[in-house]
Amino acid sequence: MRAPAPPMGLNNRQKAAILMVALGPEAIARVLRHMAEEEIEAVTLEIARLGRISSGDRRQSVIEFYQMCMAQEVIAEGGVEQARKTLIAAFGQERAEEILGKVMQALQVLPFDFLKKADLSQLVAFLRDEHPQTIALILAHLGPGQSANIISNLPQEMRAEVAHRIAIMDRTPPEVIREIERVLEKKMANALVSQTYTEVGGVKSLVEMLNWVDRATERTIMETLTDTNPDLAEEIKNMMFVFEDVTTLDDPSIQKVLREVDTKELALALKGVGEEVQNRIFKNMSERAANMLREEIEFMGPVRLRSVEESQQRIVGIIRRLEEAGEVVISRGGAGGDEFIA
Repeated sequence: MRAPAPPMGLNNRQKAAILMVALGPEAIARVLRHMAEEEIEAVTLEIARLGRISSGDRRQSVIEFYQMCMAQEVIAEGGVEQARKTLIAAFGQERAEEILGKVMQALQVLPFDFLKKADLSQLVAFLRDEHPQTIALILAHLGPGQSANIISNLPQEMRAEVAHRIAIMDRTPPEVIREIERVLEKKMANALVSQTYTEVGGVKSLVEMLNWVDRATERTIMETLTDTNPDLAEEIKNMMFVFEDVTTLDDPSIQKVLREVDTKELALALKGVGEEVQNRIFKNMSERAANMLREEIEFMGPVRLRSVEESQQRIVGIIRRLEEAGEVVISRGGAGGDEFIA
């Protein structure tokens, strides 16, 4: 049976509006609760503009929505290639590619996405044997942070060549990218299978992750671990550094941190923390600077808890950066301030 054609001459917003009208008001209300304000405004405006809807357009919009849902489910369970085979079998080559293209765009399934989860050392070892043009193509599709880590760990004689090829890279046909991606994924899978063990996870990995999540998530995880595995929770706590732990740093270290932090950022981070933390900060500032900071906190008024926690996370990030640079040393395991060195 031939797959039905999509509604003619309708954009995505119009098709979404038709679909929501077809679903009915109760379903629309549930859907709107999961949409951003600007999305709600856009789709309600399209609903208002619809006027009369032909039965054909309504039917085709619902069918297209079903097809994309089916494709998304297959991608989630079996990957892009499995979804492509399933869609081709169901709807034919042309329609399958059209549906898959829309779903991949919606899901932001980007080329070489499978490499984003790879261990850095394994990825560098794998890529160093590839042609510089292939490496350049891959790095151009990865995030800047991961790309920077990879190119920094490539052999020195390769770095400039790869960087040059990234800079002069022109458009690459999608079919070329897909073929390179397919070959690399297969080669990398074979390489990983040949290794008996892979070093992933562990307490250190969890601590690094917890140092970057929001405080609410951190508290939930730690409270649960404290109940289910108190020994593990204690081990994690001993390795973590949170904003309130600034009181365990020695005075020279705190002063180094303060030189890196904007006054308004510091005031926001101190909003609502205990007096012990505030007093330790004030102690390491000049009297004039401390008074200005107190006034900044006082006149700030109510602030969102999320904003406070984000400021605290940024300051913790500065402390970690200084530790990595060897300018401060964070004691692990609850040791006293005398064990910290600048």
